[in-house]
Amino acid sequence: MVTGDQVSLARAGDAEAFRAVTEPYRAELHVHCYRMLGSFQDAEDALQDTMLAAWQGMGGFAGRSSIRTWLYRIATNRCLNARRATSRRRAHEWDVPGVVPPEPTRLGEIVWLQPYPDTLLADTGEAGPEARYERREAISLAFITAVQALPPRQVAVLLLRDVLGFHAVEVAEMLDTTVDSVTSALKRARASLPRPTGDRPPAPHSSAEDAIVAKFVHAWESANLDALIDLLTDDAFIAMPPIPFEYQGRDLVACFCAEIFGAGRRFDLVPTRANGQPAFGAYLRDPSGIGHGNGLYELTLSGDRISAMTRFDNTVLPWFGLPRSLPCPRPAN
Repeated sequence: MVTGDQVSLARAGDAEAFRAVTEPYRAELHVHCYRMLGSFQDAEDALQDTMLAAWQGMGGFAGRSSIRTWLYRIATNRCLNARRATSRRRAHEWDVPGVVPPEPTRLGEIVWLQPYPDTLLADTGEAGPEARYERREAISLAFITAVQALPPRQVAVLLLRDVLGFHAVEVAEMLDTTVDSVTSALKRARASLPRPTGDRPPAPHSSAEDAIVAKFVHAWESANLDALIDLLTDDAFIAMPPIPFEYQGRDLVACFCAEIFGAGRRFDLVPTRANGQPAFGAYLRDPSGIGHGNGLYELTLSGDRISAMTRFDNTVLPWFGLPRSLPCPRPAN
């Protein structure tokens, strides 16, 4: 628990006291920056900027709000600056050797989207009494993607009010605006978000989730297209940022996967978790059987089916403690 003496020492420039005062909030601030920006890398940068600004401004902290609220004010405004910048991650060209993809349903615009490791979500203690979203829903890829399409100020208000539970007066002070402006922005943001569809996913680590995961791993590692199709919802969806191609509907997803399997690409999957859902490090087997890190697959589950699969490139593997290659050959299925 942060004490008044620690705050006083931090204000006087004591580095150890500053760390003691701010460290309890680092994890939840990182998640907040991720929600604001949709990118793990950008969130890392925004968090570092936040902590630097807090250190430089600590002497002027007047105590009119809590340290937590003060830090959220800094972090939110750093993220708003980042969202206005033009240097966001750019789209990549299709780069899978030997595979000619079918015509996509559309080209996605949120190409900077990245996954968030579940291991960093433990006990962040973010939600306040006015929060409307469950923590799992508020970190899902569907939610993160949806808020990226909102204007920056609406995103900030939605997250601070509906996810974190700050009062309207607090949010107005954080954003240097009025309560009426906060209320109006929140109303527009809520109206713009798509309504959830489909069945609720099974509970994490439940027998129901384990059963779906086991079937998916078997289907994907054995390149069994029929078994994979049986797992998909009718409106199943595939995305692969930073490649903008998106495929909607079970038939088109099946066509895309058939091209992958038909090219002779075979994978081993290493389980992990991202955004509250099952995920896998994907390792492409070479002729010797050694697996080379090809990317990370994240599933979105709906009832007892898979409603979406998002494939991220192999640069994200280290965030999940996954190696760039599997050093020992694994037997083919």
